[in-house]
Amino acid sequence: MKFSFIALLSVIILTASSCHSKKIYVDAKGHVTIDKETKTVIIKDGGGSEQATEVFSGSGSLTLKIKKEDGDATVDISDNGLFFLNGRNDTIIGSYVHYGAQKTNEFISQETILKSIDSLQQLVENKNVSLANKNYFILPYHTAKITDNTNAIVVAPFHQMTSLEKDGNKDPEVYRFYSIKEIREKIEKQKAMTIAPPEPATPKK
Repeated sequence: MKFSFIALLSVIILTASSCHSKKIYVDAKGHVTIDKETKTVIIKDGGGSEQATEVFSGSGSLTLKIKKEDGDATVDISDNGLFFLNGRNDTIIGSYVHYGAQKTNEFISQETILKSIDSLQQLVENKNVSLANKNYFILPYHTAKITDNTNAIVVAPFHQMTSLEKDGNKDPEVYRFYSIKEIREKIEKQKAMTIAPPEPATPKK
């Protein structure tokens, strides 16, 4: 009985600790590191893209300093959970995505394409964006809460991942992010899919 009580107490303590934590996912152009001790995100110019994560324990508010080449910024985080910090000089747009088995040769109706265009256009205009809707519009050097689940998977802009394996019978909780430029290009590609090809010319008799 004593062992069971100690084991139960340990589970309670671990659960409480995980509930009172903030996991910060940083996506940046160039080189990015997180100094946990000074609560500073350091971004240095570079040609590629990098991501970094860090977990901060405690139920109180957290202020992170962003140190970058063209000046510093700060973000305040008062809630617990998983947060996306945009370390790019470009707006980031994202949403929850169901990653199942990759489908091939699937017919997509014009109605589906038009609905997708409308949805993407609303995201670009920052309309109907909220945590409840599981979509996100994050300005440069700002942050947004993604979910209470700190074990959720974040897919950064320009990443080519298309599917994930299930964890047993459970689908992974995945959030996919794009630069606003990527979304605009996606809208234009989908618009092109709604244009009917020209009728072939009738041969002259």
